Amino acid sequence: MSTPNPRQLAFQGLKAVHKGAFADVALNRVMSTAMPVVDRRLLTELLYGSVRRQRTLDALIDQFAKKPAHQQPPDLRVLLHLGLYQLRYLQQVPTPAAIFTTVELAKDNRLAGLSGFVNGLLRQYARAADTAEDPLELPSDPIQRLGILYSYPDWIIQVWYDQLGLAETEQLCRYGNQSPSIDLRVNPLRADRDTVQTQLAQAGVTSHPLPHLPQALRSEGKMGAIPQLPGFQEGYWTVQDASAQLVSHILNPQPGSVVLDVCAAPGGKTTHLAELMQNQGQIWACDRTPSRLRKLNQNVQRLGVSNIQVWTGDSRQLPDEIPAADSVLIDAPCSGLGTLHRHADARWRQTPAKVEELSILQLELLQTSAQRVKPGGQLLYATCTLHPQENEQLLAHFLASSPNWRIKPIQTEIPHQSANKPGTGIKIWPHQGNMDGFFMAQLQYLPQ
Repeated sequence: MSTPNPRQLAFQGLKAVHKGAFADVALNRVMSTAMPVVDRRLLTELLYGSVRRQRTLDALIDQFAKKPAHQQPPDLRVLLHLGLYQLRYLQQVPTPAAIFTTVELAKDNRLAGLSGFVNGLLRQYARAADTAEDPLELPSDPIQRLGILYSYPDWIIQVWYDQLGLAETEQLCRYGNQSPSIDLRVNPLRADRDTVQTQLAQAGVTSHPLPHLPQALRSEGKMGAIPQLPGFQEGYWTVQDASAQLVSHILNPQPGSVVLDVCAAPGGKTTHLAELMQNQGQIWACDRTPSRLRKLNQNVQRLGVSNIQVWTGDSRQLPDEIPAADSVLIDAPCSGLGTLHRHADARWRQTPAKVEELSILQLELLQTSAQRVKPGGQLLYATCTLHPQENEQLLAHFLASSPNWRIKPIQTEIPHQSANKPGTGIKIWPHQGNMDGFFMAQLQYLPQ
């Protein structure tokens, strides 16, 4: 039985993505357990990398081909993406091998008549790369230049540029194209950080504690299959980025209190809240997606927390059975512009129109959830996006119509840049804090 070809599988996966499939779903469909680890890594890199860098790769096709990228047959364009991605970004793949394997892919996938064109274009790029520091031709406009060079839509570049300026926007673009780190959150109900770190080391996984986050470990290098690592099935730890861990620490729910998590699934922050409450008190976990709530229930069982009650439905219409809360968490659905490095295709799926729709939903969630907070209680609004329309502007809108609410200062030593106006919350910039991008605002209900 022959070993599956990672380039052929990447080609199949990319075709599915170009037809609308999510990149992670497409990868899971084509990934074969029969492949050696090195081939699995190559397949992942080819598929995710080609999706992430598709604007740059299309620009190269436009530059070196007679027809622009959008006029190429879809399968041919996918094939050229694969070849150009290897030539431009994978230093470990020799140029002759990248060209030869791409040409062979053309022959094996009903594109034999275009194999000469594929060979010629890739060789033309390779020759240009040998004679120039970067053969990619770029426009003078700074927004378009960054968009083509780092492969983002112009509107996302503009959102960052308006907040950061040119130099830091370029740093953020670079960060968004890096492979994401994997952070773990140790479950203090079942283990301690030193024990987990030691067990992982015995399994060949090196990690280090993250300062200012008492439960966090960051892995160094490849981890392999997460469920197979020591301590995972026992509930000693779970995977959660440092920024997401920070959210629950800022809310700081007390043991014995009542907490409402209105966008709870798949349960990362919900279970963290339970751990911080020492499994005491009451947490209402609400979400309208049953499939994601099943994942929450799985996490609850594995981590051994028992103070969580689940309600399925639209959190803008909570039932009377859910009591007023001491603390409310709104981990709002958002455009995810702070986590683009984790989702290869997310930058191409979001649009300004979708951001507008999300901001309406976010404000409705904020307004209705605020009605469930006890006098003197707190509400934490959090998103993993960096768009002011979903963060600072939305918060200002809420406060302007909610005189009984006040901003609470957030104290943290995590590197961040303050939001547009002092006192509106904090914004974690990925390239500054080396973690996912997040916005967090802590509010207190002080009725007059």
